[in-house]
Amino acid sequence: MSEITVVDADLSQPDHCAGLIAVLDDYARLPHIAGAPLPAEVRAALPERLREQPGRVILLAFQDERVVGVAVCFLGFSTFVARPLLNIHDLAVLGECRGLGVGGILLQAVDARARELGCCRVTLEVVEDNPGAKRLYERTGFRMVQEFWKKDLV
Repeated sequence: MSEITVVDADLSQPDHCAGLIAVLDDYARLPHIAGAPLPAEVRAALPERLREQPGRVILLAFQDERVVGVAVCFLGFSTFVARPLLNIHDLAVLGECRGLGVGGILLQAVDARARELGCCRVTLEVVEDNPGAKRLYERTGFRMVQEFWKKDLV
């Protein structure tokens, strides 16, 4: 595998937007995620809607000129330590590149960015039936601390 480089996504660059969408679409197709491609309206709206989000941190992993992984993160805040935190909302790697270390490289970049931003922690959620992701997170220092509940509004 050639070298992986991680850059900040520039959502004004069509190749960055296309790469982001391609990786997220590939990820969405996994049975334990959505089991289907991203809807056309989501693919069309995503770059602009992400641009509008305050506190977004989007990192792209490139192999040569191709986006092979993404970390979509958002700043939050810990009231217990009065410092920001960084939540990884999506960590995704193209199917053909999974297991090659791309996810670990992205997580290192997320950690570095969180430290630059003065964050006290990095958080994430993982679906129950994703053992590969759980192993990656444990290997990179994450630990399960609480249940995650959600209520869909759409």
